[in-house]
Amino acid sequence: MKRHDARKNIEGQRVPDVTFRTRENGGWKDVKTSDIFAGKRVVVFALPGAFTPTCSSSHVPRYNELAPALRACGVDDIVCISVNDAFVMDEWAKDQRADNVRFLPDGNGEFSAGMGMLVDKRDLGFGHRSWRYSMLVEDGVVKKMFIERSVEGDPFEVSDADTMLKYLDPAAEPPHDILLMGRAGCLFCLKAKDMLKARGLAYDEIEANPRRLRAASGRTTTPQIFINGQHIGGTDDLAAFLAKE
Repeated sequence: MKRHDARKNIEGQRVPDVTFRTRENGGWKDVKTSDIFAGKRVVVFALPGAFTPTCSSSHVPRYNELAPALRACGVDDIVCISVNDAFVMDEWAKDQRADNVRFLPDGNGEFSAGMGMLVDKRDLGFGHRSWRYSMLVEDGVVKKMFIERSVEGDPFEVSDADTMLKYLDPAAEPPHDILLMGRAGCLFCLKAKDMLKARGLAYDEIEANPRRLRAASGRTTTPQIFINGQHIGGTDDLAAFLAKE
C-alpha cells in the first residue's frame, strides 16, 4: 500500500465517496458518504486510533465538550473518523461517553486514503492509519482543513476542537471548565448544582473529604467550586461569580 503525503490539503474538493460499515442495534448498517455530508455542515476530526492516549484523553473529549459551541456556529454534526473496525469504534464511543460525537469506522482505510491521509505506521505495529487532521465540510465539499505537521511521532497542535471553534467564530468563548467538590446529602451542594444547571453550565463533580478539601481549597466546607482553574469558593461565592457573567 502506498504511503500518502500526510500534508495534502484538498480544500475546495469533495470528500471521498465511500461506504462506512457500521453497527446498529446488533446488526450491520452501511452508511454512505452522502448520508453523512449531503446538505449538512459537518465538522470532522480524524485520528490514528481508538483507545490511544492523545485521542482518548484530549482529542475526542474536547470535541464532545465544545459540541454545543460548535453547533451554535451552524454545525449540524461532529464526526470522528479512525481506521478501526465498527466493533472497536462502538466500544470506544461507550468508553468515552461522547454523546455529542458520531464515531465512524474507516476499517479498510478507504476514506483516509481518498483524503490522502493514510499513513504507514507498521513500525509501531499499527499497520496503516489516518493522519491526524480536522476539517469543515459543507454539503460534501471541504471548506477548511487543519492538518498536523508531517513530522515523526503524533503531533497534536492544530486539529483540536478549540482551533476549529476559533475558525468558525473568532469571538467565540469556550465554555467554562467547572469542578464541584461536594458531599452526599449536602443541601448547599444541591443549591450550587441547581444554579449551574439553570445557566446551562456543565460541571464535573467529585466526592470530597476533609483532607482533599483542605489540600485543594484551604477549607473544609462543601461545596468548593473551581472554574477555569480558579478557586471560586462555596455556594454564595458561586452566586456572586455568576451574577457578574
